[in-house]
Amino acid sequence: MAQKVLVFGDIGIDDTVALIYGYFDDRIDIVGVVANYGNIPREKALANVNYVRGLFNIDPSIEVILGAEKPMTGEDPIFFPEIHGEYGLGPIEPPLLNDEGVVENFFEVVGIIERYRDQDLVIVNIGRLTSLATMCILYPFVMENVRHIYMMGGAFWVPGNATAVSEANFYGDPIAAQLVLKNANNITIVPLNVTLQAIATPQMVDYIDQVGHAKIIKPLLDYYYDFYKQRNPSIQGSPLHDVVTLMATVYDNMFTYRYLPVNIIQGDHDIDRGQSIADIRPYVDVLETEVEEEKHHRIALNLDYWQFYNQFMSIMTGQPF
Repeated sequence: MAQKVLVFGDIGIDDTVALIYGYFDDRIDIVGVVANYGNIPREKALANVNYVRGLFNIDPSIEVILGAEKPMTGEDPIFFPEIHGEYGLGPIEPPLLNDEGVVENFFEVVGIIERYRDQDLVIVNIGRLTSLATMCILYPFVMENVRHIYMMGGAFWVPGNATAVSEANFYGDPIAAQLVLKNANNITIVPLNVTLQAIATPQMVDYIDQVGHAKIIKPLLDYYYDFYKQRNPSIQGSPLHDVVTLMATVYDNMFTYRYLPVNIIQGDHDIDRGQSIADIRPYVDVLETEVEEEKHHRIALNLDYWQFYNQFMSIMTGQPF
């Protein structure tokens, strides 16, 4: 049976590729999408979900729900068109049609969780954590019905991408990130340590474009790669931050993990705002089965790239690798 997944995301380029990947992988069943602000405004994230649904004729019964519009810090969010494009799809400008199959009542997220409570539902958060933190505040008992939470976020002992030490999802709303880590259970963090290893090279993208059924992938990842090359000329391709986080739900042995306590630095716009700090002192590094006062979260720290490569290319091309 396919893994039931509820996605929270801001639906920029890498989120969109993750949704498409999830549509093609028979082991993953995306049952709903919560569209948030993040790299783009919420209404554009929503438009992108609808655009992808139409492009692949995805079941219209899959609910799309409006999520958060701004972070718990109370600030106006900052958007990044230079990374994801003006509309979040690189060079593509989808129609802003947001009234079809969209649910404005956030309580519908509760309905999805309760509907799949006996089917091992997992949540995959691939954007800011504001909406997920809201669920932890308003519906803590409902959240107990979620089997596992996977979040793309953080940077442990590697450089950040929002600041020298902070990753963008945690930096964008550090209050929400800390709240989720302190209140939710069974969390796997997929940080930049791993996601920057999950590279799709131009050769991979060209081959997917030649033989696959998702022609949108090439303009998206070409645009993404152009940005990354400007920032780091030595990078070999586009990092698939959100794809590899979604893959973690069903390909557990693709990663190496550690269980550690994690805290998120709060603050304004200092360099350490949103920094994720794991406590690696040996006397607090315990296995999942041991009980400690402070929560220990599973952190993915290494990726088996060739397993990732074979799985991603097989799914996106429909050919064995």
